[in-house]
Amino acid sequence: MENRMYLCIDLKSFYASVECVERGLDPMTTNLIVADPERSEKTICLAITPAMKKLGVKNRCRVFEIPKNIDYITAEPRMQKYIDYAAEIYAVYLTFVSKDDIFVYSIDEVFIDVTDYLRMYNMSAKQLAKKMMDEVLNKVGVRATCGIGTNLYLAKIALDITAKHAEDFIGYLDEDLFVKTLWQHKPLTDFWRIGNGTAKRLSQMGIYTMEGIAKCNEDVLYNKFGIDAELLIDHAWGIEPTTMRDIKEYKPKTTCLTSGQVLMRDYGFDEGEIIAKEMMDLLCLEMVEKGVLAKSVTLYVGYSNSLEVEPAGGSIAPDTPTNNDAVLLPLISKLYKRIVNPEYPVRRMNISCNNLVDESKTYEQLSLFDEPATASKHNKIQKAMVDIKKQFGKNAVFKGMDLDKSATTLERNRQIGGHKSGE
Repeated sequence: MENRMYLCIDLKSFYASVECVERGLDPMTTNLIVADPERSEKTICLAITPAMKKLGVKNRCRVFEIPKNIDYITAEPRMQKYIDYAAEIYAVYLTFVSKDDIFVYSIDEVFIDVTDYLRMYNMSAKQLAKKMMDEVLNKVGVRATCGIGTNLYLAKIALDITAKHAEDFIGYLDEDLFVKTLWQHKPLTDFWRIGNGTAKRLSQMGIYTMEGIAKCNEDVLYNKFGIDAELLIDHAWGIEPTTMRDIKEYKPKTTCLTSGQVLMRDYGFDEGEIIAKEMMDLLCLEMVEKGVLAKSVTLYVGYSNSLEVEPAGGSIAPDTPTNNDAVLLPLISKLYKRIVNPEYPVRRMNISCNNLVDESKTYEQLSLFDEPATASKHNKIQKAMVDIKKQFGKNAVFKGMDLDKSATTLERNRQIGGHKSGE
């Protein structure tokens, strides 16, 4: 296999750094958090500055957990502003490499295959990484950290574990260095893709390090983790066969659209049904916009945290693939009433439209009771609503149910990713 060289670049405390840049402040010395002041003190900080971290404040903490003796600035989330900054930073990357060699992992993190650029620039991977990071700082004002690796996994681990301890915020790993320096690293949850659940199951086997995984009997791991054991074993040795080309060429066998939200309070049974219908309605319009139809719909409903009970879940399918809200809204109501316990307050909800198919390539079989003209007219109405929302904003047109006191669509339409857009 050809040796590759990857960068994994992360923007330090991105949201907080943007807010500092906007105020002409240095995030390395300024105490600032990004959190919605209109929510309670239990709300999670979307970001805190490096200066806050130095004082022992944990990233993604809740506001009330910040020590009272620390003075800090509270910045209201401005998601559109962060998207604009991310786009500007992406444009900086494009001055060095092609978009074909960049994979955007999140709003503040990218993977870049720099293999074919090192000879062109006559630079080492570290020199090129530093030049790109300096350019982002000079043009946008945001500091970055970088992991360099001989595969995508090692680049990510170099970022997450190694770079934070380096003076220049750049870390490097190859397979040998990974084994030599990180086989004994704890906790295992510091490693990409090992969550608390996986770490707990490994600890039950007496495994607390990557070396422990690497030296464990593979049959035992496969028996415990199934196919996921293959990933654990490879990563324990610093191996990752997936390349940038693999990512770019990947085509999923099935596609879906999902929508989820955590409600601001416990909702009653009837209120929860309104939320389900609102979310389904928005997904219908999204399908119309994308020109796709759903073969089935899945609903998951999480109850109040105080109950400590398993969420409800189930699926339902229309007679034929559709994006018609007149069909799917009654279906989601039917599914909601079938799976949700009316005695339990609702707190979380997720809807997925599954096995999407291209509307233009789908033949719709009508029953004797269907009116083609009516269906066509309704589809035109949906398309008109999509066009109006595009031109005049998401709240330019809405349904009567969105005015219910328990409805959330109008407020969510003013948000990006569940937070204020700042527009």
